[in-house]
Amino acid sequence: MKNIIEKSLQNVLSYSEYRDLVSNLLAEGKATGQEQSEDLTNYSMLNDRRMKRLDKTIKIPEATITKMQEITEPQTWLLITEGWCGDAAQNLPVINKIAATNSLINLKLVLRDEHEDLMNLFLTNGGKSIPKLVALDKDNNVINSWGPRPSEATKMVADYKAKHGVIDAQLKEDLQVWYNKNKGQNIQDDFIELFTNTLAKEV
Repeated sequence: MKNIIEKSLQNVLSYSEYRDLVSNLLAEGKATGQEQSEDLTNYSMLNDRRMKRLDKTIKIPEATITKMQEITEPQTWLLITEGWCGDAAQNLPVINKIAATNSLINLKLVLRDEHEDLMNLFLTNGGKSIPKLVALDKDNNVINSWGPRPSEATKMVADYKAKHGVIDAQLKEDLQVWYNKNKGQNIQDDFIELFTNTLAKEV
């Protein structure tokens, strides 16, 4: 595991570099990732606009900042993502703002399709669901991981699938409404619970 993680860390993007990459590819009519289609490009365009809005509007409250300041040892947050992913678009701007609250947190992004070995270490119910964040200590040991959705949204999806059997357009619409109302609070709560414990533990 550690060899794969350290290899992935040699090919990372900052948040601003990732945002530029998505925008530049869209200017060429492309999406991130190996697969290219009109749908994926359209999703990426929608997500790019959404992230621009969230970058401007998301505010991290003092309560979260105070808790994140409890991190007293360096952490790298290695985030697996793609530009066409709707959940990534909703969560990455919040994650970036959370990371910025503590100079000991180093947020680095990688594209899923370029890091299959890494993705396979952190599957969700056997699937390559993104975004997926892996928190590492200064020696690149895994502290914990998060994703692909905040805990409340994860429960929404699980309950809906149990009742209806599939993720459909109605669920995607319900998730969008939830994200808009929650304004990044649930993910902040998740991160405080998962990553402010400075005693690293292998997962």
